[in-house]
Amino acid sequence: MNKIQLDCIPGTLCDERLWSRLAPALGDAFDLRHVPLHQARTRPQMQQMIASHSAPQAHLVGFSLGAYLALEHALAHPQRVRSLTLIANSVQGLLPAEIEARQRIVAMLERNAYAGITRQRLRELLHPSHLDDPAITGLIRQMGLDLGKDVLLAQFLTTIDRPDLMARLPELDFPVLIVGAEDDKLVHPDDLRAMAARLPQATLALLKDNTGHMIPLEAPGPLADAMRAHLEAAGNFNDNDGHRAPPPPFSQNQ
Repeated sequence: MNKIQLDCIPGTLCDERLWSRLAPALGDAFDLRHVPLHQARTRPQMQQMIASHSAPQAHLVGFSLGAYLALEHALAHPQRVRSLTLIANSVQGLLPAEIEARQRIVAMLERNAYAGITRQRLRELLHPSHLDDPAITGLIRQMGLDLGKDVLLAQFLTTIDRPDLMARLPELDFPVLIVGAEDDKLVHPDDLRAMAARLPQATLALLKDNTGHMIPLEAPGPLADAMRAHLEAAGNFNDNDGHRAPPPPFSQNQ
């Protein structure tokens, strides 16, 4: 059986470990390929990294910053995208409070050494039920320490300006899955509903239980379920009996 290749673009201060819980939840039918976004230092380098590390007809999966950059890539090269999965990201850009938080972090980093992700930042990223789960918090902290200050500064400074892409969404005439969480402190669910309404082929999955911003780590099972249904509906692989699964209805809860 040929595996479906998914080209995965991580978020700020994340690497391939972001997908470590999603891969087993998706199962053996998928081959997750990692786009090493942390190696880029400028916005054009980030786009070049996505172009050079994704398939000619890609199933793109992006998380947070990676989802915004995936959308930019899809708008620039629609012929190269078969489907798009956007996780925990608004095309309307960062919320004002998040921009202010990032500007404070940048100012602090420019004066001081980077000591890793703070407890306060974890509270913004995670649902309260996961703040004391070392399997999640430890992985996030370790990615931050391993990637370090230079990567964080480059990603913050070059991507804090995110133009509103809402008006361009009707251009994307291929299946797009939008996954968010009702309790995400960084992305408003209403933005995701508005995005889904603008896209010609959208599926919206808003997760309700014990999930904050870090969806691939906090809710890998529900995320995997939504992604499998999305790809089946796109006609990209068949069920065990060789019959194509029917497309799921437009849904705000999965």
